[in-house]
Amino acid sequence: MLRSALIAASRSAGCRTLVERTPLLRPIVDRFVAGSDVDAAIRIAHELSRDRLVTLDHLGEDTLDRGQAEQTVEAYRTVLARLADEGLGGRAEVSVKLSALGQALPVDGDKIALDNTRRICEAAAAAGTTVTVDMEDHTTTDSTLGIVRALRVDFPGTGTVLQAYLKRTEADCADFAGPGSRIRLCKGAYDEPASVAYRDRSEVDASYVRCLKVLMNGQGYPMVATHDTRLIDIAEHLAAEAGRTRDAYEFQMLYGVRPQVQEQLAGRGLRMRVYVPYGTEWYPYFMRRLGERPANLTFFLQALARRG
Repeated sequence: MLRSALIAASRSAGCRTLVERTPLLRPIVDRFVAGSDVDAAIRIAHELSRDRLVTLDHLGEDTLDRGQAEQTVEAYRTVLARLADEGLGGRAEVSVKLSALGQALPVDGDKIALDNTRRICEAAAAAGTTVTVDMEDHTTTDSTLGIVRALRVDFPGTGTVLQAYLKRTEADCADFAGPGSRIRLCKGAYDEPASVAYRDRSEVDASYVRCLKVLMNGQGYPMVATHDTRLIDIAEHLAAEAGRTRDAYEFQMLYGVRPQVQEQLAGRGLRMRVYVPYGTEWYPYFMRRLGERPANLTFFLQALARRG
């Protein structure tokens, strides 16, 4: 229920105005969001890339404005050019949301999103890096996977995300675990109905492990996106059982979440990538992060209380 309430708040204009106009919340927001512009994103990428890998996410989603989708493309082309100029192409990639690139447009949404993402992939290739396509709510899964398949024809290193809480995901892992594939496996952050998603935490964890087994024994490159140390241990065990070397898979965590664990994994010589969001459209992302961990919500409520 807490997650549902926070996701509802993420869509509320009134809640958004309150949060954005509360200065005391800024330190909390800064825990999870690198900054509002490309300079901040590049600065954080430099800092993290000393011992970790990075994926940059220019925040924005759910656009029904073709011009806004075009602006998102240009924002990614700008940050990719900066990655190339700063010599970060080998350490940093980008993550994109298709809903920010026109997927939901009422006419030719899939085609527009594919064309826009293709332009970002071209810029990424020129910068010596690649693109991972984020997954959103379950209604977009088939569309997103279809677009990723099309992109991989010309850009075979294009990655995608699969969400373990969806009941279909084990089969999707099998479909996408072929040579050259890059799959980020996460638990899932949207409020999905029981008809399509596991709702109980133990069921989600069990699904995550089943999906990990498929990916680790596949021919692609698994990207293990979790902050759960138990699942991290299981992933290491499954990788060893599958005969994977340390450069044949990676762990991923969100910027600002369990940084000590990130440093420990990197210090042990494991590949550790940090998902770094930036931009002015941070509010929906921030609210989902609050819903994932009670401690995050506690800090948020304390700041609101101090404001009063």
